[in-house]
Amino acid sequence: MSAPEAGPRVLIADDQALVRTGFRMILNARGVEVVGEAADGVEAVSAAQRLRPDVILMDIRMPNLDGLAATRQILARLPRCRVIMLTTFDLDRYVYAALAAGASGFLLKDVTPEHLANAVRLVGTGDALLAPSITRRLVERFAAADGPAPLHRDLGPLTPRELEVLTLLGHGLSNAELARELTLSEATVKTHVARIFTKLELRDRAQAVVLAYETGLVRPRGGAGE
Repeated sequence: MSAPEAGPRVLIADDQALVRTGFRMILNARGVEVVGEAADGVEAVSAAQRLRPDVILMDIRMPNLDGLAATRQILARLPRCRVIMLTTFDLDRYVYAALAAGASGFLLKDVTPEHLANAVRLVGTGDALLAPSITRRLVERFAAADGPAPLHRDLGPLTPRELEVLTLLGHGLSNAELARELTLSEATVKTHVARIFTKLELRDRAQAVVLAYETGLVRPRGGAGE
């Protein structure tokens, strides 16, 4: 029997010991190494610097230093690290703040064990974890009358095809969905996505989605419920 496929090295930051223990057991059982735990944001920053994890599961609400502030500090020092934000509530006000802080994903704590392990592996490969509900909230935020004005960031380096890919990324499409939409191979889609990241100096898909909305490249397709 072959051994489970090795996963990224993970740090779990949550102020509830039961959550940390449960997530550790789930990930360890699926071949994902948990290298440490932290009970608040201050401990998370210290542990991240000491342990250099690939992925951090970061609770948003923690004492001493919240998850958003801890994420900003960690990514400023460890830009190759990936952070998945955790919360018990799918709260609108957290969505953009988490992604703007540099998070690569957003999960509810009642996530299934398989979804948790898959999410960690996905983000560990450098991809981003953006559920359709999260993408919808970004659309709603930037469609709101009091939302931020579009930025005048230069998208000139992108080819017409890359602009098309970035637009579809902004709507939350996966590489497989992009390939079907554009009638391309997934390998070609990955090449386009990589070139977009390089040209616009983006970390991952999460930043690409935020940029697509902030520049006004992506507009809502319909009502808020779409």
